[in-house]
Amino acid sequence: MNLFVRKPLSALLEEAREEGQGTLKRHLGPGNLILLGIGAIIGAGLFVRTAAAAADHAGAGVTISFVIAAVGCAFAGLCYAEFASMIPISGSAYTYSYATMGQFIAWIIGWDLVLEYALGAATVSIAWAEYLNKLLAQFIGPDWVIPYSWCHSPFQVSEMGERGIMNAPALIILIILTLILIRGIRESAIVNGIIVAVKVVIVLLFIALGWSFINPANHDPLIPPVSEYTNSLGITHSFGGWGGILSGAGVVFFAFIGFDAVSTAAQETVNPKRTMPIGILGSLAVCTVLYILFSYVLTGVAPYTDFRSAGLEASVTYAIEQYMTGYGWLARFITVAILFGFSSVILVMLLGQSRVFYSMSRDGLVPGFFSVLHPRYRTPYKSNVLFLFFVGLFAAFVPGDVVGDMTSIGTLFAFVLVSLGVILMRRSDPDATRPFRTPLVPLVPILGALFCGAMIFGLGVENWSRLLAWLAIGLVIYFVYSQKHAKIKG
Repeated sequence: MNLFVRKPLSALLEEAREEGQGTLKRHLGPGNLILLGIGAIIGAGLFVRTAAAAADHAGAGVTISFVIAAVGCAFAGLCYAEFASMIPISGSAYTYSYATMGQFIAWIIGWDLVLEYALGAATVSIAWAEYLNKLLAQFIGPDWVIPYSWCHSPFQVSEMGERGIMNAPALIILIILTLILIRGIRESAIVNGIIVAVKVVIVLLFIALGWSFINPANHDPLIPPVSEYTNSLGITHSFGGWGGILSGAGVVFFAFIGFDAVSTAAQETVNPKRTMPIGILGSLAVCTVLYILFSYVLTGVAPYTDFRSAGLEASVTYAIEQYMTGYGWLARFITVAILFGFSSVILVMLLGQSRVFYSMSRDGLVPGFFSVLHPRYRTPYKSNVLFLFFVGLFAAFVPGDVVGDMTSIGTLFAFVLVSLGVILMRRSDPDATRPFRTPLVPLVPILGALFCGAMIFGLGVENWSRLLAWLAIGLVIYFVYSQKHAKIKG
């Protein structure tokens, strides 16, 4: 029994060359991929997790947290770009790990990516529900909002003492977007492209118009002194200082997982050896600049302490309504645009999730059910439906802060292994064709692993234990089912 049997690079490249009725259609070009990446990156990470990181961890220093997260992503993104150009098929980090570190590590990564994409989609759908209520209050009236009990999890209690039952709007948007995704990747990309254009406009508007409303006192001090803080879920942790900045980086890292989702669509990409690096690094570069500017303006317009109470939900709209006099129209416009923007993020997360299991199913590590394609649309529709139920459970019954941090730690863990995989692949297959080469190997991969590892450390014991519990479930499945049914035997 060889747990570390590798999938030959030749076999992966053969899969990439396959065309016909049994494979996914190639429709996506460089522009589609950059938009796909921006669609995933600009979303709940920016419009929700920024305020959460400022309130719970870093204060106004969340801007520095974004810089740290961006540097870690840049190193990991260079590693992803090399793998995506070498191995242009679906599966992302799972596929890369199978070729470099063997079946057992690949399973761990694949299982980890399910955590990343499933809980990422759940997190954003929860945020979607928050902004939907804000929209209803703005356009119809506060008496027409969805009752607290039907848009919050059972673990949440309002200031009035009302306990949540389930988050119904989050579940409804998941159902709608799953149906769109089943219809086909080309249609999904068109919808996503329209939404991305709107999202970029609202980010630029908020930065440009909000800049004149920045109160310098809100940025003083930029790095708050160390203290203890108990959040809305009753969890007490350290706030401020460089430890808070690092914890904040782990939280806002959620905002950078879009380029990872880009790599899962490699098998649906035209000329992926050229296109994948452009899509991954292009989307990352655009969004990093926007993130740093946006977080600086948001924490300058409203004090971070507001995001612990009145501004806890729909934080961006709150900041505009409370502090940007005369821009009520912008608050309403941003609420509508954010709802559409969140929809594109959920779409990309659901896409990435189903494509990872599509690849794992073709390798025999999960049942063939997950790689069954729709006879007309040629999308893994059965997988989409099953994951709808899985993601829906988290979206309806778990608080957004919990699933958001779990998404971040799962993604960071995958990035660490991908970074190390570049070093291993350079040694095991030094002569392989690499249309894009990660520069300064092994320095860049090592820095990628170190930066991502540091952010994992900053997320704290609660999230470490959740990740370990999830991985333990995956190990049971691997030894009971996957190892026995794998097409490549050790």
